[in-house]
Formats: sequence, structure tokens, C-alpha cells
Amino acid sequence: MPELPEVEALAGFLRENAVGAVIGRIDIAALSVLKTFDPPIAELQGRDVTDAARFGKHLALRAGDLWLITHLSRGGWLRWTDNPSASPPKPGKGPLALRIHFFTPEGLTPAIDLTEAGTKKRLAVWVVHDPRQVPSIAKLGPDALALTETEFAEILGGTTARLKTSLVDQSLIAGIGNAYSDEILHVAKLSPFASSKSLDAQSISVLYSAMRGVLTDAVSRSEGQDAARLKGEKRSGMRVHARTGLPCPVCGDPVREVSYAERSFQYCATCQTGGKILADRRMSRLLK
Repeated sequence: MPELPEVEALAGFLRENAVGAVIGRIDIAALSVLKTFDPPIAELQGRDVTDAARFGKHLALRAGDLWLITHLSRGGWLRWTDNPSASPPKPGKGPLALRIHFFTPEGLTPAIDLTEAGTKKRLAVWVVHDPRQVPSIAKLGPDALALTETEFAEILGGTTARLKTSLVDQSLIAGIGNAYSDEILHVAKLSPFASSKSLDAQSISVLYSAMRGVLTDAVSRSEGQDAARLKGEKRSGMRVHARTGLPCPVCGDPVREVSYAERSFQYCATCQTGGKILADRRMSRLLK
């Protein structure tokens, strides 16, 4: 799932390439992706793109007093196409959900494709006058990179949730997902299952520094990358996330995994839990 660094990079890419262009034809390949109907998405046609922005993990394109906002969810992505097909896509065929054509001041006619891999379709698009009309944006907590250490401490002190849960809860802190929470906890050398409320001041300071460091480093590595290369850049920078069984880059011990529901997270037992192996809920169920 694209998180704060990748969505920030996509917003920067759109500011550089789409701002100033005029929105042309909009092709809807998956009607279910649209979560709003008033104003209609066709009202964007003919408008100048005036800005691109990020709200947590939401990507936004502004056209005057209207915003087109998308949440890419787990399998969604944005692709920039210099030479899009002139023929409208066939609904329900392939991963394409939405295509927006542009006319640039240079006379070019590129397009952006919103695509979604997999069978579980969760990519969402809204057209609104105010981003806060999107329910998931209205519920966002403060952005992870806008928090002071004091504010961060207050947030953790106000919840009894485990650290992993607190970091990915968008109503507490906006922008961090499964991958970067794994990385942050590994850098901070803290257990994903530690209680947020029980952290002492030193641990909070270490965790805050890890959060800032991991995210700002990822943003720096993502800046200037085109949309096609961002996923590879994200994977190349991971220490433990999605590296189950591979050696921890700090101590060399194997990275371990905990699976639950449809998700999993990775950690290093030696670096983060004093050697204790956390219970894998999926395996526990199989053994019952």
C-alpha cells in the first residue's frame, strides 16, 4: 500500500507534470471506484489543474473549486502515460479503474491511469468541493511529519493500543501504514506488541526520532522519482518489512513474521523483543 512517502512523491510528480494542464476526457472503467456522484466527475472536464496535494495517504488533484481525491488502498497505483489510447477502455477489463486525459500548454495529450491489482477492489475516488467532505480525511489525525515530540507523546499516552496499532491508526497519526511502521519500530528497537501508554520518556523520544528519520529518508529517496519507479524505490529501502527469513541488516538474525487476518508484519526478535518470538496467530490457529 502506498504510504506517506510514496503519496507525497506522487503529489510532487503531479504538481510538476499535471498542474497547468486542462482536464480532458475522463474514462471510467470501474464504476464502483466512484464514491461520490454530486458534483459529477464530468464537471472536472475543461478545468485547469491548479494543484496536487496529500492528505494522509490520500492523493488529491485540484481543479479550481473542485478536488479529485483518491485512496489507492492496498493494490492501487497511479500511472502516467504520455501516449494514451484514443479509444475508451472497456469496463471491467484489466486493472484499469479510471483514466484522466490532459491537454498541456505544450500541446501534449498525456493521461493518468488509476489502476488496481488483485480481486479485492478497494481503490476509491471522490469529487468534492472540500477535502474534508471525504469521510476518511475528516477523521485523520495530525500528519506524521507535522507532529512535535510533545504531541506525539500525548497521542501515545492517550491510547492503550499496542505500538504497531497506534502507528497505523490514521485517526491518531496520519500517513503511516504497515510497511513503514515495521521499519520505524525496527529502527527504534521496540516490540510491535509493546503498550503505547506504558512507554517511558526516553523510549518515546527514540520512537519519535525513528519515525521522523525513516519517513524523511523515504521522502528524500522518493523525490524526483517518476511514478513507475516509486514501488521499487520503496522496496529497496526496507530493512525488515516483507523480508521474512532474510538476515536482519543490524544483527544478522532472520527476520520473523506475525500474520493475522489479511495482513502480516515483520520484525527482528533479537533487535526488538529481547529474543522473544512473537506468537503468529495464523500458525496458532493451524495448531489448534
